[in-house]
Amino acid sequence: MLAEINDFLNNLIWGNILIYLLPALGIFFTVTSRFVQFRYFFKMFNILRDTVHDKEGHISSFQALMLSVAGRVGGGNIAGVAVAITLGGPGAVFWMWIIGLIGMSTSFFECSLAQLYKEKDGEDSCVYRGGPAYYVTKALGQRWIGIIISILLMFTFGFAFNATQSFIISTSFEASFAIPTWITGVVLTLAFGIAIFGGIKRITKLSEVIVPVMAVGYLLIAIVVIALNLSEIPGLISMIVNEAFNPSSAIGGGIGAVILQGAKRCMFSNEAGLGSAPNVAAVAYVAHPVQQGIVQSFSVFIDTIILCSCTAFIILLSGVYTPGAEGVQGVLLTQNALIEHIGPFSGYFVTVALFLFGFSSMLYNYYLAENSLNFFSKGNVTLFNGFRLLCVALIIWGSFQDLGSIFSFADLSMGLLAVINMVVIAILYKPVLKLIKGYDRQLKEGKKPVLRYNDYTEFNIDKDTWKEIVDNINDKRSKE
Repeated sequence: MLAEINDFLNNLIWGNILIYLLPALGIFFTVTSRFVQFRYFFKMFNILRDTVHDKEGHISSFQALMLSVAGRVGGGNIAGVAVAITLGGPGAVFWMWIIGLIGMSTSFFECSLAQLYKEKDGEDSCVYRGGPAYYVTKALGQRWIGIIISILLMFTFGFAFNATQSFIISTSFEASFAIPTWITGVVLTLAFGIAIFGGIKRITKLSEVIVPVMAVGYLLIAIVVIALNLSEIPGLISMIVNEAFNPSSAIGGGIGAVILQGAKRCMFSNEAGLGSAPNVAAVAYVAHPVQQGIVQSFSVFIDTIILCSCTAFIILLSGVYTPGAEGVQGVLLTQNALIEHIGPFSGYFVTVALFLFGFSSMLYNYYLAENSLNFFSKGNVTLFNGFRLLCVALIIWGSFQDLGSIFSFADLSMGLLAVINMVVIAILYKPVLKLIKGYDRQLKEGKKPVLRYNDYTEFNIDKDTWKEIVDNINDKRSKE
């Protein structure tokens, strides 16, 4: 009975609310911001290069980006795209692209808000905290909503999704290398424990190394596949666009199913609007909230337009995909497609890639949960260490469990989180528009933008935090 209720609510939230709410608000944010994700796209590279540090210990814009990409890039890029193609056909890829481009503006809005309303993690700390729980409390004065958001984040990412990642990695290694799941689970648990007991700084440093390696490695494999089939690329793109509007009769549900699969897989993969990425965006040390909003919107581009496209091309350029066929799907479809292109060793590559994707996602998931715990109890070392031990225990437990039911409930809690977050950022769109206008105005004045925090006191921001940041940055610039 509980499973039936859960399935009903999941279908209601994802199939009847979020499937319309996320793209509709994404279009609204895109239009009201005058297509901010495209206007500012190339500024991202300058922001990452010019990230300002006034002293040792601050987390850079690049490190925050890599931690965010660590969470967004994962099984959704390898298995999720395969599911979208299996159920929605090649046309689903086109709608993934469209929803991803629109979702970049949503990510910009929520991550700019997280920056604007962030606060210091302790008086003498150089680490910051923020996210949906913080901006809903400060901007709307509704702490009870912040508490609900924090609970949903802790359960979804800290517990359920991390246990599930452990299960996926362990079973993948068992299938590819005949390594018992408990051995992989122990190794994974030790690595995870060492990472999280080092705090957010160690997590970001690990992500800074792992994410570029895994993303570039997967991209290089895709480039090899594309190079081997270069003459077929124009025809493939043409087929994707044509199938988006005129799907094959083998795809049940017609164009509606194609759009639905593309949109759902895209939303699960890049998380734009779901309320997770803002928790990470808030930790970055930048001069103006818009800067991190730009950088975080680029992480959606990396996830959907680049890496999801890699998987789609790998599958569709192989001979292993048959429209309407049932059976092999998910990661096995991607794995078989790579074997078709490159040879048997590529199947092992997918397993290793899943390990890197999964482990980096676990670090990201843990940070979301820790940030949520901090919302309840700031600075309680004993509570935090107990929480870390529980998270570590769930990794070893998840390595040999069938977590289908837990994952299903996590989908429901994530859906509820997304609905709450999207409504909140829709209400708070005006502060973001003011941030954009202020940022543009300083650019026209020929200045490097900093937040003029006295212009935003009406929004109940942490003025002391921003005063310290801006004063330090101005001092550093005056000495250059």
